[in-house]
Amino acid sequence: MSADAPLVLLAAGGTGGHLFPAEALAKALEQQGVAVDLATDRRAAAYAGQFPARKVHVLPSDTLRGRNPLRLALTLIVLGYGILRAMFLLLWLRPAAVVGFGGYPTLPPVLAAWLLRIPRIVHEQNAVMGRANRLLAARASTIATGYPGILARKPELAIKAVHTGNPVRAAVRVAAARAYEQPEEAKPLRLLVFGGSQGARIMSEIVPGAIERCAAPIRSRLRVVQQCRQEDIGEVKAIYARLGVPAELAVFFNDLPNRIADSHLVIARSGASTVAELAAIGRPAILVPLPHALDQDQLANATVLVTAGGAHLIRQDEFTAERLAQELSQLAAKPAILAGMAAAARRAGRADAAEQLADLVIRVAGIKQMGQNSPA
Repeated sequence: MSADAPLVLLAAGGTGGHLFPAEALAKALEQQGVAVDLATDRRAAAYAGQFPARKVHVLPSDTLRGRNPLRLALTLIVLGYGILRAMFLLLWLRPAAVVGFGGYPTLPPVLAAWLLRIPRIVHEQNAVMGRANRLLAARASTIATGYPGILARKPELAIKAVHTGNPVRAAVRVAAARAYEQPEEAKPLRLLVFGGSQGARIMSEIVPGAIERCAAPIRSRLRVVQQCRQEDIGEVKAIYARLGVPAELAVFFNDLPNRIADSHLVIARSGASTVAELAAIGRPAILVPLPHALDQDQLANATVLVTAGGAHLIRQDEFTAERLAQELSQLAAKPAILAGMAAAARRAGRADAAEQLADLVIRVAGIKQMGQNSPA
C-alpha cells in the first residue's frame, strides 16, 4: 500500500455482527488500493487484533438504555466526550470517508464526520434498522442496506439508500464455492446447530430431545455438530451417546463457514451475519429468532430468508422438542425439499456484497484513480 493511499475510517461496535462485514469491506477496499483504519470501543478492541486495518483507534462510547435520568446523563457525557475525541482523530487522519456499521460505538466517529462535513456511509445489516443507525441515518451521506426496501416507508431516507447486501468474510466466500450435496435416503444427514452467546443454551435444551423423538430410522442417519456452552457439553454429550448419535460438540467453532458448507441442514439463530452467510453459502436452515430484541431484527432477518424459500421459521415460544422433531422428520424424509431450500437460499445471497459496498464507498468518498493491488 502506497504511503499516499486514500484512507477510509471504518466504525464498528463490539459484536461479530458488526465486525464481520466491516472486516470484509476492509479487505475489499485494500484490494482497490484504499487504506483502512478501524474506530471501535474498548470491548471490541480486545479482540480486533486480526482486523485488517492499518491502525485500531479506541473511542469512548456507551449505550443508551433505560430511563434513569442519572444514567442517561452519564451516557450522554460519555458520548459527547467520544464525539470530541473523534473530531480530533478525524482532523489528524483526514479520511476520505467514514463508514459506520451500527451499534453505539459508531455514533462518535460518524457524528464527528457529520460535524466536519466528511462523507459518511452507514451500513445496516438487518432487515429492520437498528437504533444507533436510526439516530445516524438523517446525517449520513448514503445508507447501504443488507436487504432491499427496508426504508421504503421513509422516503426521505430511501432516496439515499443503496442495497449492497451484507459483506461476508473471505472464509464464507471460499465455502460458497462448494455445491450443496443433497442427502440420500437412508444415508447420513449432517446437522449443524449453533446459537451464539445468546442462543446456545436453548439449542442444548431442545435439540437433543428433538432428536430423541425422531423415529429410529431417521435418528440413525443424523450426524450432529453443535455449539454448546461449556457447562452444557457434558450433559448434551451424554444424551447423544445414549442415543447412539455421532456428535461433535464445542463452545466455539473457528471454522464455522466450512462447517456450514459441510452441513445438509442448519439450526441457528437469525442474526444478520448468520443469515448472510447461510444465503451466500446456500444451505437450508431452521431459524429460531432471538425473541427479546427490542427491534425484532432477528425475526425480520429470518422472514426474508423464509420468504425466499431458503429456511423454515420457528418462534422461540414454539421451539419445543416435539415441534423440532416434526420438522426434522419431514425434511429428512424428503431430501429434494432440502436441496430446493439450499438453492433458494443461494439465490437470496450476495457473495459480492463486499465489492458492491467498496465501490459505493469509493464513489461517495470521491476517491479517484483507483486500481487493483496498488503498489506498496
